[in-house]
Amino acid sequence: MFAGAFGQARAEGRIRIAEQFGIVYILLNIARDQALIEKYGKAEGLDIKVDWVRLSGGSAVNTALLSGAIDVAAAGIGPLLTIWDRTYGKQDVRGIASLGDFPNYLVSNNPEVHTIADFTSRDRIALPAVGVSVQARFLQMAAAQKWGLKQYGRLDGYTVALPHPDATAAIVSGGTEITAHFGNPPFQEEELARNPKAHIVLKSYDVLGGPGSSTVLFATRKFRDDNPKTYKAFMQALAQAAEFARKHPQAAADAYVRVTGAKTDRALLLKVIESPDVQFKITPENTYRLAQFMHQIGAIRRLPLSWKDYFFADPDTAGGS
Repeated sequence: MFAGAFGQARAEGRIRIAEQFGIVYILLNIARDQALIEKYGKAEGLDIKVDWVRLSGGSAVNTALLSGAIDVAAAGIGPLLTIWDRTYGKQDVRGIASLGDFPNYLVSNNPEVHTIADFTSRDRIALPAVGVSVQARFLQMAAAQKWGLKQYGRLDGYTVALPHPDATAAIVSGGTEITAHFGNPPFQEEELARNPKAHIVLKSYDVLGGPGSSTVLFATRKFRDDNPKTYKAFMQALAQAAEFARKHPQAAADAYVRVTGAKTDRALLLKVIESPDVQFKITPENTYRLAQFMHQIGAIRRLPLSWKDYFFADPDTAGGS
């Protein structure tokens, strides 16, 4: 009876999703709060069991996906490009959808730091994962724009890996080796609100030349192909969560608090959700520029011809970039 148990696809009806810290994952929070995946699963004749895992940093997420510990990963576009390149022609990991457009701020509490050129060896820049997180890639892009492509890693030695909540606590309190944090909402807004010395040094949108999807979802081709009904239910849940966030910002903020247990001020959360810089949509936007950069510096060996090379082709995400 066990002869075919190994190596075969797991029966449909279960999905394990890894998320990280921050309001950039609010579409997942809404889907969880409203049991949307389960709702659309029932429409497909499935009782889907959804497992939620919280990790920190693209490296940890990628490791979990490749080990088979999760089915869907949520991380920055940088980690997606890294794992797409690594698994091309093998596990074939590709993007599923964007989690929306959110700006990332590099915030410092050092009054002597106004631009990235002002950082010295006395500074430490916290980000989710050294070298591979989307924040690390944005910092490298900014360095390349400032000093030339060969100097893209000029600030890497100042970076340290730290979960967003811990980095925020360091920026707010001061007095630690952490003098800057390349974070995401709402942590960056919390730093600016709670420490009068905190100020923005760099914005990801300035590095990219406009709004872009910094956080995305991705999975292996095997999971997508072997679980079409579960995958469809997940995509439908995402689309409804995005629509809900657009139409009901206050209820979206409440869902974020319920699911994450965040203590962030509600008015600050609403400020983020209602910001004109934030767009709730699942179609990826302005991701290809980072892909080109990562190929230029040798972070990925394969140069994608367009964003469609590292995203699965789906009607729900057509028209991306």
